Amino acid sequence: QVRLVESGGGLVQPGGSLRLSCAASGPILSINHMGWYRQAPGKQRDLVGTITPGGRTNYAPSVKDRFIISRDNSKNTVYLHMNALKPEDTAVYLCHSDIMPVWGGRQDYWGQGTQVTVSS
Repeated sequence: QVRLVESGGGLVQPGGSLRLSCAASGPILSINHMGWYRQAPGKQRDLVGTITPGGRTNYAPSVKDRFIISRDNSKNTVYLHMNALKPEDTAVYLCHSDIMPVWGGRQDYWGQGTQVTVSS
């Protein structure tokens, strides 16, 4: 089955940096958009940013100029480089992708999420 697996979360001090990875695996024919969302306790899930297969990115205003999304199409992997982290960035970060499996029919897939905590 198609899976998205995140890694790289953890505890970081304010002002620090962290890199998240998300690898898609399984019977994949093609991958369209890949991206990241985040959800803090008691809050709705918010978009962090997305990236197209060609590398065009889109960011939420709250993270623009601090976070960078990149992808390696040869590895079916998307990355989230987070810089100048703030306590309000604390959340579970979830990977999302629009994938065409080999049996057809594009679907939305989600990772299980990885915790990022920004605290001194």
